[in-house]
Amino acid sequence: MSAWILPDHIADVLPSEARHIEELRRGFLDTARSYGYELVIPPLLEHLDSLLTGTGEELDLQTFKLVDQLSGRSIGLRADTTQQVARIDAHLLNRQGVTRLCYCGPVLHAKPDKPHATREPLQFGAEIYGHSGLEADVEILGLAGECLRGAGVSDFTTDVADVRIVRRLLDGIEIASSLLRDLHQALAQKDVAEIGNLTRKFPEASREGLKVLPHLYGDLSVLDEAQRAIGAVPGVTQLLLELKSFALMGGTERLTFDLADLRGYSYYSGVRFAMFAPGVSDAVVRGGRYDEVGAVFGRNRPAVGFSLDVKQIVEAVPRRALRAAIRAPWSGGSDLNKVIASLRKQGETVVCVLPGRESEVDEFNCDRELVEISGQWVVRSIETTEI
Repeated sequence: MSAWILPDHIADVLPSEARHIEELRRGFLDTARSYGYELVIPPLLEHLDSLLTGTGEELDLQTFKLVDQLSGRSIGLRADTTQQVARIDAHLLNRQGVTRLCYCGPVLHAKPDKPHATREPLQFGAEIYGHSGLEADVEILGLAGECLRGAGVSDFTTDVADVRIVRRLLDGIEIASSLLRDLHQALAQKDVAEIGNLTRKFPEASREGLKVLPHLYGDLSVLDEAQRAIGAVPGVTQLLLELKSFALMGGTERLTFDLADLRGYSYYSGVRFAMFAPGVSDAVVRGGRYDEVGAVFGRNRPAVGFSLDVKQIVEAVPRRALRAAIRAPWSGGSDLNKVIASLRKQGETVVCVLPGRESEVDEFNCDRELVEISGQWVVRSIETTEI
């Protein structure tokens, strides 16, 4: 085996794709800034007791762990950035009002979270702290959609769910963690028979409500169906009204509901959403409300946000055209160098052709060239034969 083979699900990013990823990254950050989000850059590694506190078993299994050679303490390479941003909000910023934060950086996964996925996603995300109203949820949904449209993903759909509905159906029922895990899986698979089997000892209202959830998916009318089916369960009507308000405030176009979708059940505390793009099997954006995220840092305040993998977005959008550039001859002359420097300051890409390399292909679309005419350096179209 070659010594240069990379680990499974780890890959180099070559120029064309790297250029596209970087353009998307800049676009996402600029879009977030236009909404008033401040950039933070958390460290790639932290002490485990800070990185994993309150995150659950799934993230623990995804985290690479090692021993710090300086302190001897266990540290981890982050598998998700949200927990770090919650720590920053709680302990470093400690603001009393609303805080809008965004980030973009690599995370590392001990194993791929889906088939053919990279173990080194480039995670971009945005979060609002300090506002419990639906306005924050709607803003996050709008920002996520704006990021996708800016990247060139316009034909996406959004699935919406609310983990609190299942919690209302389970209120007052003592349930073992193993049974709860099996029930979540059965709901995700929409296995009504298994749901009935797992809940045979539950109160009838809860049992029948859980059995009907797999059928409650579709457009906005699903919420009316849910009201008729489970609206009598205490607290459910209010949640359905919130979901309807969320949909109407956020725009119902291409918005669907799946009330049995429990992905992130232990993490989310309210409305959650997932965005899907044509040609990509898994969600390209996941987000929602997670009000408990800062509790482990001693500051349990409202929080809502979303994240995406910039590398995955590249798969969902058309390849971008090469950037137009100017080709210039190589010369030590000060006049030419001054012209090249001036063009670069204006934002142009100027590629100097090294001697003997005039026919080589590069990663730029050189549609113009610098030529000397009557003692002056001028830019002209490569296809143009006249001044």
